[in-house]
Amino acid sequence: MSLLEQTIGSIKKTLNQEAFNAAKDRLLNQAKPPGSLGIMEEISARLAAIKGTTDVHLTNKRIVTCAGDHGVTQEGVSLFPAEVTPQMVLNFAAQGASVNIIGRHAGAVVKAADLGVNYDFDPALPIFHKKIRHGTANFTKEPAMTREEAILSIEAGIEIVAELDDETPVDLLGTGDMGIGNTTPSSAIIAAFSGIPVEKLTGRGTGVDDAGLANKIAAIQKGLDLHQPDPSDPIDILSKVGGLEIGGLAGLVLGAAARGIPVICDGLISTAGALIACELAPAAKQYLFASHKSVEIGHKYMHDRLGLDPLIDLKFRLGEGTGAAVCMELLDLSTRILADIKTFEEMGITNAK
Repeated sequence: MSLLEQTIGSIKKTLNQEAFNAAKDRLLNQAKPPGSLGIMEEISARLAAIKGTTDVHLTNKRIVTCAGDHGVTQEGVSLFPAEVTPQMVLNFAAQGASVNIIGRHAGAVVKAADLGVNYDFDPALPIFHKKIRHGTANFTKEPAMTREEAILSIEAGIEIVAELDDETPVDLLGTGDMGIGNTTPSSAIIAAFSGIPVEKLTGRGTGVDDAGLANKIAAIQKGLDLHQPDPSDPIDILSKVGGLEIGGLAGLVLGAAARGIPVICDGLISTAGALIACELAPAAKQYLFASHKSVEIGHKYMHDRLGLDPLIDLKFRLGEGTGAAVCMELLDLSTRILADIKTFEEMGITNAK
């Protein structure tokens, strides 16, 4: 049995119902109007079900930013050259990127992972060295990668979770991405799954103009028409029009779910990875939280397919794991709402209702 098969088989089909019921009961009896803290209460109850306790502590928070390059950038789908990807990975390692700063504020340790950057990093660089190949192929002309490489990229993400969790048990995982051109394969993935017209799913990415957007839509449509990815086969979609870092992001979700770790997925690209994961293993969705609503128009359709509501809308369009980092503080707060707000009984009030 492969690592991917073992991991999918290890994901529990249901969460701890006893802890969930205890959380709902406590929330109902706290000294406030029932449900008055809205989504925060829902988050706290789900975390209780994941962790098996009403007193959850999210002490060890980690964010993994998966990086990869994309051959489809040859079609002019991004304003930035592919050479920016390795430069940004070096910035992540130097703790100087946006996600490093926001993650530090949230109390999270951020580490990048090279799944398929078209650059050879120094082996001593403090990142996860998981390169499958030096970037994907141009999917307007050939499949982005082989099926075997797609599986390897997913398994690399699973391995990263195992390495982190075996070192110090992870309480909360955030996913992030880096890869010039990667909104293009992400839009292709949701188009392949949903059958929704490409033009309804494709945004401007780094900020291309109208002509650039039309070119991007045409490139995605060409890849889909050429390869005909099977919507019932997530690995077929990933291999034909996806990205190596997207496979790694899928593996992070699966690996975390198998170990009972809640996951916050970030923007469009991270959610594309989460979508691959949840199509492979629907039970993984129980462990998944959507951080934010991106300005990328395809993001909404991903959330709709996953049945997830994003927690915030700050008009983000960066990726990296920045939205996940912001929402880590919300999940942290939700645990204290559940555990620390007193019930009427704890206050000694017996006739409050």
